[in-house]
Amino acid sequence: MHFRSPSWTIRLEKEGLKGLMRLHRYLYDWVLHWSRTPYGSLALFLIAVAESSFFPIPPDVLLIALCLATPLRSFSFALICSIGSVLGGLIGYLIGFSFFELIAEPIINFYRYQNVYARISELYNRYNAWVVGIAGFTPIPYKIFTIAGGACKINLVVFTLASIISRSARFYLVSFLLWRFGSPIRNFIEKYLGWLSILFVFILVLSFILLRYLL
Repeated sequence: MHFRSPSWTIRLEKEGLKGLMRLHRYLYDWVLHWSRTPYGSLALFLIAVAESSFFPIPPDVLLIALCLATPLRSFSFALICSIGSVLGGLIGYLIGFSFFELIAEPIINFYRYQNVYARISELYNRYNAWVVGIAGFTPIPYKIFTIAGGACKINLVVFTLASIISRSARFYLVSFLLWRFGSPIRNFIEKYLGWLSILFVFILVLSFILLRYLL
C-alpha cells in the first residue's frame, strides 16, 4: 500500500527548500561583496579555507570578481585561493579523521550528501587518495572529498599532493581565462566551469597514459 505524505509535510519541505535557497543566495552575495572592499585577498583566502571543509559557496565566485577588477593580479589571486583551499582540505581531512560524529556527520546531513559521501568512500577504498586529484576539478563539493578522505584514513601525503596539484590547476585555469579574455569569458566560466574541469581532467589522465606507453 502506498501512503501519500500529508499536505502539511509537503509544505514544510517546500518552505525548507526555499529557506535554503534564500540562505545560499545571501551567502553568495556576501562572498561577492568582498571584491568591492580592501580585504578581497584576505576574504578569498578565508573563503577558500572554509569551502574545503564546511562552507557552501565556492571561492571561484570571489576569485572571478577579483580577477576582473584587477587583471594584473589574477595569478596572485589564484595562488592565494590555492593555498587556502589546500589548507582547508587538510582541515576537512582532520574533521573526517578525528571528529566524524561530532562535526563531519552533521555537515553531510545538513547538505544532504549522504549518498554522495557513500559513493566517494567507495572510490577511496578502491583508488585511495588519488581520487582527490580528480575531485579538485569536479563540480562535486570538495568538502565531501576531504571529509571522506579523513574518515577513510587515506594516505595523507598523497592526499596533500593531489590537493595541491588539482586545486592549483583549477584556480589557475580560471585566472588564466579571465586574464586572457577578460569580462566576456565570465558567463562562460560560471556556466561551464564544471565541464571545463572534467575536460581538463580527461586531458590530464590521457597525457599520463600516453607518457606511460611512449616513454
